[in-house]
Amino acid sequence: MNDRVAEAFNERARSRDSGLSTLTRRLKEHPTFERWPGGFLARPLFLGRAETLAFAADLQRLVALLTALPDRLFDGDLDRFCAAVRVTGERATLMRRLGEPSAPHCGRADVYHDGTSMKLLEFGIGSELGGWGRGGEICRSLLADEEFGAFAGDHRLSYIHNGRYLAGLLRQLGATVAPDREPAVAIIEGPGALVTGGHGWRVLEDVLRWLGIDIHLGEVTEIEERGDRLHLRGVPIDVVYRAFEADQLVGDADAMARAELIFRAHEAGAAVLWTPLESNIYCEKTCMALLSAPGARDRFTAAERALVDRVLPWTRELVADSFRDDPDLVDECVARRRDLIVKPNGRYGGIGVVAGWEVAERDWPRLLREKAADGCIVQERVVPRDEEVIDPTTGKGEPWHAVYGFFYTPLGHSGAYARTLPAPESAVIGTGGKVCTAGVYYYDDGGERAP
Repeated sequence: MNDRVAEAFNERARSRDSGLSTLTRRLKEHPTFERWPGGFLARPLFLGRAETLAFAADLQRLVALLTALPDRLFDGDLDRFCAAVRVTGERATLMRRLGEPSAPHCGRADVYHDGTSMKLLEFGIGSELGGWGRGGEICRSLLADEEFGAFAGDHRLSYIHNGRYLAGLLRQLGATVAPDREPAVAIIEGPGALVTGGHGWRVLEDVLRWLGIDIHLGEVTEIEERGDRLHLRGVPIDVVYRAFEADQLVGDADAMARAELIFRAHEAGAAVLWTPLESNIYCEKTCMALLSAPGARDRFTAAERALVDRVLPWTRELVADSFRDDPDLVDECVARRRDLIVKPNGRYGGIGVVAGWEVAERDWPRLLREKAADGCIVQERVVPRDEEVIDPTTGKGEPWHAVYGFFYTPLGHSGAYARTLPAPESAVIGTGGKVCTAGVYYYDDGGERAP
């Protein structure tokens, strides 16, 4: 099901005298994407402006509710909350190292549009989530094309450059430690991570440099302390943009020691760590089950319950004890195989995700028990709408599926991008294989204009 702007785009793209079918091929010539090896969808995607901003506002409210879970469900006891979401041991100690009471509202939420409304697949809270450098830059560069620029003008398209939002946020953070100068910002990954998969961070580095940020890219093991300042390869750093996760540090003594330098500088006000590792506690998928659990509904207001029901699909936690303590839930999960997807707690990028409709009926109960042994959530399937895309080689329309990444910061909704995959290639739209990135434009659908 295409929206009206996509239909208009495709109608033009089918014309032999139009260059719209090959529009995004020119992105590879854009300086920002010289270091990006991934592919681009043959066209941008389009969302209604009012619908998007309304859903983005719902997301902000839901994130606020998510980060209030320790107070709402555990009487403010963070120990109990961490145990409930399986953040334990050395990992828990590291993620709570700074002792900050709540996570900043910054991250990316993954969203499907089912043709009728948008639904949240999972939260991402923290600065280490990818995509920040791509969405806005795709949209900006495509508008340089004369034919598409005219099309965008005809349909009053707009977009939010998420890189600009991030640059503004980093300057605000830097001003707290360097009020009289442009702050030096370092994007810091985990040990060895830039070698194995640093392409996205290099794109972001280029975008932020274009936006005037004094930006540097490195790994946590390159951080040093000289006097009262953090340094990366000899450069004094004011803001550490955290691209590493706790799991990348645990068990690595050198990485832990270097991260401790960052934590101490943050505590002393010599540098700002964005975002603290505390943010990641709320990324555990069990948090979604806590919001959706029947036994917790009385802890939320009627408006909050309506918000959860509107945005979040039916989600339940499944653990080993569920087979003894909650047989009704297990029976329901077994019976609803074709409607459910299993997601391991604490894993990202689609790793370990299993779609019930892709599993044989006889194998499903065993798989549920195996996944429950390590802790997982079971979530109601959301079927994304088909996005028709004109193949530039054949001129024929082909269906694609998109997962939209909605970015948010303390400044509010900060733009969107999409990861796309031919339909029905896979139940999970991850980051590799045939996945292509798409920019997202907003069109008038009767609401306010996007920034």
